[in-house]
Amino acid sequence: MLEIAHTFAPRVAEGLLRLGAVLFRTEEPFRWASGLWAPLYCDNRLLMADPELRAFVAEALAETIRQRYPDVELLAGTATAGIPHAAWVADRLRLPMVYVRPQPKEHGRGRQVEGRLIPGARTVLIEDLISTGSSSIRAAEALRREKAHMRGIVAIFSYSLPGTAARLAEAGLSAVALCGLEALLQQARRMGLLSEAQESLLRDWYRDPESWSRHYEQIHESGRSIHRG
Repeated sequence: MLEIAHTFAPRVAEGLLRLGAVLFRTEEPFRWASGLWAPLYCDNRLLMADPELRAFVAEALAETIRQRYPDVELLAGTATAGIPHAAWVADRLRLPMVYVRPQPKEHGRGRQVEGRLIPGARTVLIEDLISTGSSSIRAAEALRREKAHMRGIVAIFSYSLPGTAARLAEAGLSAVALCGLEALLQQARRMGLLSEAQESLLRDWYRDPESWSRHYEQIHESGRSIHRG
């Protein structure tokens, strides 16, 4: 299950766009770590540079956790982008915190979960964003191996891709994001950051990002423009 916290979505969308944390590139799409090509990219690391926006986001994350997971005992941040947000939220909620590496450390104690985790602790994972859901699931699995009791995931932004909610549900995880793609596109149009043609292309990508990505891969290799199809 993946929900959007609509109360916070317009303000988060406006802040991310104003800050330049979201980039639209319909002519030259971005290659994500998952291998997908996408005509937009969200870099929530930029939030660290804006004290007002990061404070709003931290309080919105904290309030979402208070409402959805009131019995939480431990917060976990994903390395690296989720760590500062988890720290700010942990401070607000007066909760202990750990963080999760993408892979176990190759030296020292070889840990993947860093910090003090008491087995059975009711845990919420804080993500900067959720795309396919794969990295969130891997982080949750690492926490479960350390005997954390996973309550859910809270993220700043989700691309709301088809299939993501099903992957999370299959892994036994619920997730809430402060902002989703629909709110972002609506705000971008209001701010004059997207043309009608660009928005149409973004919606085509959203309906089937894997097929869109494969199509772009073909035209990218042939050196043609994406708009010539």
